[in-house]
Amino acid sequence: MPDRSSYSEYDTREARERFVSTGSSVDERPPKVREEILDSWRRSRDSGVDAASLASRKVYDEQQIHLRRERNTALRKAASAAFKRLEPHLKEARTILILADDQGVIIDAIGDAHVLDEGQEIHLELGGDWSEKTIGTNGIGTALKTGKPAYVHATEHFAEGVQAWTCAGAPIFDPFTQTIIGVVDLSGPPQIFRQHNVALVLAAAREIEIALAEQKQVERTQLLEAFLVSDYSRAHESVVLVDQSGRVLFRRGFEEDMLRQAKELSVGHKLLPKLEGLSDQDIPKLLPLNVEAEGIERLKLEGVFRGAALFLKDRSALRPKAGETCKIKPRANVSEAQIQIVGTSPKMVDAMGLAERAALANVSVLIHGETGVGKELFARLIHSRLPDDKAPYVPVNCAAISSDLIGAELFGYAEGAFTGAAQGGRTGKFELANGGVLCLDEIGDMPIELQPYLLRALEQRAIYRIGDSQRRRVDVRLVAMTNRDLRQEIEKGNFRRDLFYRLGVMTIEVPPLRERGDDVIALLEHFSQHYAEETGQAPLTFTDKVRELLRRYQWPGNVRELRNAVQRFYLIKTDSLVTERDLPPEILDDFEGGAEDSLEHILGGHSGDLESIEASAIRRTILAENGNLSKVAQVLGISRPTLYRKMKRYRIRKG
Repeated sequence: MPDRSSYSEYDTREARERFVSTGSSVDERPPKVREEILDSWRRSRDSGVDAASLASRKVYDEQQIHLRRERNTALRKAASAAFKRLEPHLKEARTILILADDQGVIIDAIGDAHVLDEGQEIHLELGGDWSEKTIGTNGIGTALKTGKPAYVHATEHFAEGVQAWTCAGAPIFDPFTQTIIGVVDLSGPPQIFRQHNVALVLAAAREIEIALAEQKQVERTQLLEAFLVSDYSRAHESVVLVDQSGRVLFRRGFEEDMLRQAKELSVGHKLLPKLEGLSDQDIPKLLPLNVEAEGIERLKLEGVFRGAALFLKDRSALRPKAGETCKIKPRANVSEAQIQIVGTSPKMVDAMGLAERAALANVSVLIHGETGVGKELFARLIHSRLPDDKAPYVPVNCAAISSDLIGAELFGYAEGAFTGAAQGGRTGKFELANGGVLCLDEIGDMPIELQPYLLRALEQRAIYRIGDSQRRRVDVRLVAMTNRDLRQEIEKGNFRRDLFYRLGVMTIEVPPLRERGDDVIALLEHFSQHYAEETGQAPLTFTDKVRELLRRYQWPGNVRELRNAVQRFYLIKTDSLVTERDLPPEILDDFEGGAEDSLEHILGGHSGDLESIEASAIRRTILAENGNLSKVAQVLGISRPTLYRKMKRYRIRKG
């Protein structure tokens, strides 16, 4: 990337004129011209771009522009928050922010009004075509062509008419397919030439990708819920859900061996063209030859067609056992049993599907969930789906290492780097995880001063040991886990915004146990079988009353608390029947009357922090008022908007 000291207007102009006039570059690269610019000039020449062009082309048909913007509604919606946040800073900075689609056509533009007007002269406006094959080297087209951030300044542009501009563009990747779906670009007169402009558009692109992932995750969960409450959810074993674009969101009823052979059924794969306009008779004809549907059910959200359930013919498919949805093989050279993730609730299935999809894409993953929900199981799931069975898995608990030592733990150190350093130095966790997964638990506890080094390691795929100048390349898939709201930590100044966007290319929300419905009973049976085998006892029997109480209990400690409760039953029981009397006090207290409003009752079973107490009070009041939120707000003494905000914060649903 150039800076003011390395960029030479004279040298760059002379090199470009020589390139254009001779039809080829000089024998040796000019010292002041970057290789990526020369490469783009070559592509521009080979594409037949006129170096004397005064402006780019433009789509003048308003209907075409409207259809193009409508086709990219999800992208524009995802970009709206980032654009709105940056807009106030652009108006006085002689700068505009641009969103282009996957063909380099501008679909949104905001910023300084004068610069927007000036941009119309070269068609740097809505409908302007800024692909490299159209106008040559530029921030939008070059980023789109290379898949990397591109900074193009003044005479580095191939076309003469746009050399009075500076632009920095960053590609936007689909968080599921990792294909380029657009570009975010910062443009203006040469005076805005700053090295950090690339970092700004790169951060904006990552923010847009996170918003896209969140959109898709919400839609996927809603479609799953719409399907699971339908009359068709239990009628067929082999089912594939696709969204409106024809992309696979979920599948069940297939053995792992069969899925490996049928890549078309993998989550995220585009199985069908866009469903809009297709009839139920058309869809089966468009499926791959090895995928045959025996039935189709269209799924609607709020009355709008948003996807479809395909019931497939698959004679080899086996119905999974109750609660048995995902298995994780033991790690290579590690003495451990096979791990089973138990859960069939929509949110849990959604999280597992995202984890499997994340394993196919070489991106960082952020796993968020309350303490005890089993976040590390999802990190292990990602690791187990890597192509290399011997890929390392290296876990690090950021909260368990002092702030003075965590840098040395992650990056390693050279001999003599500090007092007490081991002779010969030491390899860090990044190097140990090379070719595999580095799992950083409690990422929210990482010291703020160390976060830039982690960001640099992720961006450059290289590290430096402490006290050593040797650059060491590492190929690591980072999986970060936290029970904190990192957006709040950013506002508090405890976590870097750019690191958050880099970590959260794909975010997996692991639901708390209280939101998983019948998974509680499936987990109860799973843990009971496990401890029966471990202790050599016959499996315990649970009365219907016990099952109902466990099913309705809020489980503040989540799956870990349930597992500990089952283990306790096997330690204290002298017979094989678990009755209501055997339940621990915190579970019984949760349902006893007469103390509903007492502080002791509200605190029962909770960690005692104010957020847990507040969330518990809101949930109890919603139950007591049968979901009437106006009465809930009145009872709690808060306004309805405040209640909605707190429900969103604590992920409390009306039902």
